[in-house]
Formats: sequence, C-alpha cells, structure tokens
Amino acid sequence: MSAIVSQPSAAPRLLRPPGQLVIEIRGITKVYKMGDQTIHALRGVDLKIHRNEYLAIMGPSGSGKSTMMNMVGCLDTPTAGDYFFNGGNVAHMDDDELADIRNREIGFVFQTFNLLPRSDALRNVELPLIYAGVPASLRRERAEQALRAVGLGERMHHKPNELSGGQRQRVAIARALVNNPSIILADEPTGNLDSKTGDEIMALLEVLYERGNTIVLVTHEEDIARHARRIVRLRDGVVESDKAAAAA
Repeated sequence: MSAIVSQPSAAPRLLRPPGQLVIEIRGITKVYKMGDQTIHALRGVDLKIHRNEYLAIMGPSGSGKSTMMNMVGCLDTPTAGDYFFNGGNVAHMDDDELADIRNREIGFVFQTFNLLPRSDALRNVELPLIYAGVPASLRRERAEQALRAVGLGERMHHKPNELSGGQRQRVAIARALVNNPSIILADEPTGNLDSKTGDEIMALLEVLYERGNTIVLVTHEEDIARHARRIVRLRDGVVESDKAAAAA
C-alpha cells in the first residue's frame, strides 16, 4: 500500500473505465413492520456497480437511501429480489456469511467514525484483520502501512480523543483500506466535520479513487455527491435517476 498525499492531482478530473461487475441488485424490495404500519422502504430497485467506479447514492429523508446503504453494505437483506456480490447471492446468505463479506469485501467509513475510544489508531485499524484471523506481525505491518497511506504515520499510537475530527476520519479510512476490500462504502463521511476538514477528506477519497479503489458514497449533500463520477438518486423507494455527475 503506497503512500497517499491528501490532495488530488491538478490534472483534469479522472474517469476510470469500469471494470468487473462487483454488485448487481435485481428488483429488490424491503418492507418493514412498525407496529400496525407497513413501510415499503425499497420498491423493486435495480443497480449495478463495477470496479473502478466512484458512485454516490442520494435521496431525501424517506427516499430509501439509508436502507439502500444497508443493502449494499450487507448489513441487511432484502424482503424480495436478488443481490449478487462478486457473483454470490447475498439475499440467500446467513448471518455468518454476511459478516464474512462485510469484513473481507467492504471497507466502511461512517459519519461518526465508529472508533474504539480506548484503543490507539493502530489497534483500531487492525480490527478487521483480527476478525479475519491475520497473524499479529502481519496485522501490525498492514495497519501501519494503511495509516501511513492516509498521512497518519506519526499518529499511530494516539487514541481517538487525542486526534482531531479529520484525523479520526482518516483512521476510519485506513481501517476501511486495510483488508484491500472490493469497495469502500462511505456513509456521510464529512457529516461531522467542518467544511475545510471535509474538503480534505473528499480530497483523500479522490486520491483513493485515482489509485484504483471503488468507492460508494452515501450522502444527502449535492456538493459532496458531485465528487463522484456517477449519481444514483432515490425517491420513494425507487431509482429516480442514474447518470454521470457534473464536476465538483
């Protein structure tokens, strides 16, 4: 894992050609029961995501955006329809199989960072490797590489409360990268950051895309979504539009 600077290149906005199909969603629906109320969060959604893509999923409150994120991240399964991740049908997997995909194939970046407060940055980044059964010496080496890659080589032994919000999000991004996942799933990654720090995180995601990572960004902010190369808009549980993004 090579070092990553915090700013994208000054070259024209890079659009990498789509690669192998990673995610194929076919006609998925999701229905929730809340007391006597039935909520149709998703209503027959189709979606394909290829390697090399930088995709944003957008939608207002109640559009199904959060449910869609949970589906893509294998945090939930559909009520009906099929979801293929690298050829395997997630809709038919048990909890252990879903957990394995989440750990090995998806790098999560959350708005709230989701770091262990009593563990230093290095230990936080090691966590996916611990769950994957990677030997301790290799875990440490890979975690150190990931932290250097996001510019935190000098902060490895700092705990979250000793880091700024932007540094905490960089730790979360390093944790997302450490298993070399098929996709990075970023849920409102700048939501808890000031605008300057948010710009730095988006610049880092841009560099990750340029370096070959596949990124799925979930956001309600238009200016954040425009960093992606493709925007899928949801409304009332269906795909309202799916088209190329204008430059940020």
